[in-house]
Amino acid sequence: MKKERVLSGMQPTGRLHLGHYLGVLMNYVKLQEEYECYFMVANLHSLTVFYPNYRKAHSFIAPLVSDWLAAGIDPEKSVIFVQSDIPEHAELSLILSMYTPVSWLLRNPTYKEKQENLDKDIDSHGFLGYPVLQAADILLYEAKLVPIGEDQLPHLELTREIVRRFNHYQQQEIFDLPKPLLSSFPKVLGTDGRKMSKSYGNTLDLAESEESFEKKLMQMKTDTARVRRQDPGNPENCPVFTYYDHFGQKDKNEIAKACRTASIGCRDCKANLFSYMKEELRPFREMRQKAEKDPSFIENILHKGAMKAKERAQKTMIKVKEALGLNSRYTFPA
Repeated sequence: MKKERVLSGMQPTGRLHLGHYLGVLMNYVKLQEEYECYFMVANLHSLTVFYPNYRKAHSFIAPLVSDWLAAGIDPEKSVIFVQSDIPEHAELSLILSMYTPVSWLLRNPTYKEKQENLDKDIDSHGFLGYPVLQAADILLYEAKLVPIGEDQLPHLELTREIVRRFNHYQQQEIFDLPKPLLSSFPKVLGTDGRKMSKSYGNTLDLAESEESFEKKLMQMKTDTARVRRQDPGNPENCPVFTYYDHFGQKDKNEIAKACRTASIGCRDCKANLFSYMKEELRPFREMRQKAEKDPSFIENILHKGAMKAKERAQKTMIKVKEALGLNSRYTFPA
């Protein structure tokens, strides 16, 4: 049975951290076993914010892909490519933009939110129209499913509205309506107890040295009500303990009991956790070292991925141009 096609992507905007690993990459690894997956480095989208100095964002692409590979994303099972290597993204986005009312873009909640909260100049045509490029990304590969969380449903619905409008004007079903593949993305807490985020500076990065990673973990907040070593703790109020849901699960119940009876201190708990995390995250450091020693390693994977992606994209553009009459001969009307 032919697998349904899935498209997902990440912007290269910085180093990946533990939140990305638990919230996104582990999901990618599972998806590639069940679906035909296209995983895209969305560097054209990163231009919306990094346009004054795009070279900085571009330098994050190789580290991003090396982290994908270290997490278990297999280029033999999935198509891994860079968005800008496929010019058809921009071409289809331009075509779809002609069918997208400005009012639809202005009511995009993310557009309003980022305008208010981002300390950058994003008053551009590109940022306003990024949902159209997003629609082009999905439709170019005729992806049936898009893995998203519930909070992203309005974004996908805008893509579906664009599809309906485009199909209506062409009077035929050029594109199918993509459907959401709802995924639960765990909230991963950072070193200060808030949601892990680069903007908060509270991340545990996947590829940082073991020494740096351990130092951050050992300084991480725990149950604030546990003041002294002999005080019993409450694991439910401890950000560190939430990591036992993913690392060292076999010790979770024992650690919880030891915390409540004060037979283990916070430092010992962190040291135990770090031993598990160090082992699981070792592939990230090893893959980064391999990629840095041989720059062609990542380039070859992305080149092969781009060839596969381009073949699929060109088929879609032939169909779109035939529907619009863009590939007709230049003759006088009858």
